[in-house]
Amino acid sequence: MDVLVIDIGGSSVKLFLSSTHDTNRFDSGPGLMPDEFIRQVRAHTEGWSYDVVSIGYPGRVGPTGPTEEPGNLGDGWVGFDFEAALQRPMLMVNDAILQALGGYAGGKMLFLGLGTGLGSALVTSSFVVPLELGGLPYNRKQMLWERLGREGLERYGKDAWMETLTEATLRLRNALSADYVLLGGGNAEQVDPLPEGAQRGGNEDAFLGGVRLWEDGVQHHEGDTTRMWSVL
Repeated sequence: MDVLVIDIGGSSVKLFLSSTHDTNRFDSGPGLMPDEFIRQVRAHTEGWSYDVVSIGYPGRVGPTGPTEEPGNLGDGWVGFDFEAALQRPMLMVNDAILQALGGYAGGKMLFLGLGTGLGSALVTSSFVVPLELGGLPYNRKQMLWERLGREGLERYGKDAWMETLTEATLRLRNALSADYVLLGGGNAEQVDPLPEGAQRGGNEDAFLGGVRLWEDGVQHHEGDTTRMWSVL
């Protein structure tokens, strides 16, 4: 089964074809709306052959698609029929889920996405649980994403950012009984040294994660074979 993986970011949309490992991208931004998104996807995948589509979306996602508009793109994403527009079976998840799945190496893994904000997810051998750990309080006036997101890195400097990250990684790993923490997102490369129990992922993990969304092999629900990971 050939998978088209689409990773929607605030500055670009990245495309990957599983059968050939071809990649492409186009610019995104505050003016990108679904109709233009679909037009650009078609233009930048001309000649590509695929059976299904995985989409990483920068916002909350429910069973039928986005449940909130993205903060860094245009409007109109909630309620848009992406499957009909792409004319393929589609799975859409939060963009942190794609990176988390792609970097998963067994056990119970906590993913922290260090980008504009703080993405997060918990992955096991069967389930992926989207989290909103960035909404936890850092102090009485700030949330954790305000300290660990891009703005926090720029405002407080790398030393303070690293101190917060190191402490948060340890506390969150212990609180969730995770075996290890995968640090992904655009600012993961800024982390030096790695906190104890942490590994570094990469943005390219999203491509593998999009493919893994369609993998089969685990028995659930009265013996029916379903996808390897169920996204809760």
